[in-house]
Amino acid sequence: MKILVVEDEVNIRQILKYNLELDGHTVILAANGQEALDQMGEEPELILLDIMMPVMNGLEMCKKLKANPDTKDIPVFMLTAKSQINDIEEAFRVGADDYLTKPFDPDGLSERINSKLENFSKSKLDD
Repeated sequence: MKILVVEDEVNIRQILKYNLELDGHTVILAANGQEALDQMGEEPELILLDIMMPVMNGLEMCKKLKANPDTKDIPVFMLTAKSQINDIEEAFRVGADDYLTKPFDPDGLSERINSKLENFSKSKLDD
C-alpha cells in the first residue's frame, strides 16, 4: 500500500515512515498540504494528514481532495494533536475518513490503518 504522510514535524514524519515501512507500506512524505497536493501524481492509496501545518493546513487539503473527482475516494486519516470534539467534527465535515490523536502508539496506528483499509476494500467491492 502506498501511503502519503503529511506532517510538518520532521521527527514525527520519520517515525511514521519507519513504522509504516516496517508494515510493508511504501511511504511518500510531505511537510504541508500544498507539498502533498503537488505529490498526488504518486497516486497514494491512503493519506495520513496532520491538521496544524504551515502553507496549507490539513482541513484545507482534505476539502480540496474530497472536491476533486480524481482524489475523492482516497481514504484520509487525520493524525493530529487536536482532540476537542469541535475539531473532530470539523475534520469529518470536510471529508476525513478517520481521526487519530497524537501522541500515538505506532503499533496501534498500524492496526487501525490495516483494519480501516480492509473495511475500505470491502466497501469498494460492494459498490
